[in-house]
Amino acid sequence: MKKRGKNYQEAVKLVDRTKQYDIAEAVTLLKEASKAKFDETVEVAYRLGVDPKKAEENIRGAVVLPHGTGKTQRVLVFAKGDKVKEAEAAGADYIGDADVIAKINDGWFDFDVIVATPDMMAEVGKLGRVLGPKGLMPNPKTGTVTFEVEKAVNDIKAGKVEYRVDKSSNLHVPIGKISFEDDKLVENFTTIMDTIVKAKPQSSKGVYLQNVVVTSTMGPGIKIDASSYL
Repeated sequence: MKKRGKNYQEAVKLVDRTKQYDIAEAVTLLKEASKAKFDETVEVAYRLGVDPKKAEENIRGAVVLPHGTGKTQRVLVFAKGDKVKEAEAAGADYIGDADVIAKINDGWFDFDVIVATPDMMAEVGKLGRVLGPKGLMPNPKTGTVTFEVEKAVNDIKAGKVEYRVDKSSNLHVPIGKISFEDDKLVENFTTIMDTIVKAKPQSSKGVYLQNVVVTSTMGPGIKIDASSYL
């Protein structure tokens, strides 16, 4: 097992592993435990009581965090006609069609999110083997396959995050930076919590929120009391 550094070991001592914390307490602890020399990302991790093999329990979607993530997203839009001008007006970083598809096939990935209009998906779909493993394929469930190009780009720039349960029923979402004010991290956390709770499939039985943990890039995980969100 990899040995943790001195800073991590000191940070762990601040956290009671047997306790479930209120999110406000957890944010305070995260900041006390933060010793990194860079602005760490704060993330919430879920263990859900779902079976991802069932289509109706394969939870996936997107939500705009009220205070963003602290990261500037580079948006690539696949569109044509009037939708190109709409993408330009919305501040898309890159816009293209066949020429950009060829660049991606050649290894170009200087973007974070792709938005595509439905009439472009036949061409974009050809990039499935390249984009799929990187989690970059546009999808209607996350609002990235749409004719509402302006809204899609604006939402992403404003702090839209995607979430998707993995094959082990875990789900991870960034909720900001350690430098964020406490109340902003709490509001972002509450937004994603409400979203995940509402996404509970009717077919899911037993305990839905089995485990909820917040952590920073280099810090220890802190268990959250999720009872008040149910």
